[in-house]
Amino acid sequence: QVRLVQSGGGSVQAGGSLRLSCEASGYTDVTYTMGWFRQYPKKEREGVAGIDNDGRITYSDSAKGRFTVSKDNAKNILYLQMTSLSSEDSAMYYCAAVKRLPHAGWVLKPVEYHYWGQGTQVTVSS
Repeated sequence: QVRLVQSGGGSVQAGGSLRLSCEASGYTDVTYTMGWFRQYPKKEREGVAGIDNDGRITYSDSAKGRFTVSKDNAKNILYLQMTSLSSEDSAMYYCAAVKRLPHAGWVLKPVEYHYWGQGTQVTVSS
């Protein structure tokens, strides 16, 4: 059974940094596509960053230049390093995984993912 356990997050002042972690278990295929998503209250979940089966990385426009997604394949842990945080980054963050996407370009589409972490709150105060 695939399980994703998130850690990290919390509260930080604007301009600060946070790192999120997502440890995957229940599968050994490290080529799973994995991604980070966030959700504002009463809004749909949106893609932030992802790594596809071939290791290609995609960022949302809001994440480019500020966030870095990486994966430790030996430990099967996905990371999201977030810098220059602003109040607009305050949201619930989720990691997700899927064995393979129907289309490689869909890495930031939450509906395509099968497995989800429990979520972690990020709060940025100005």
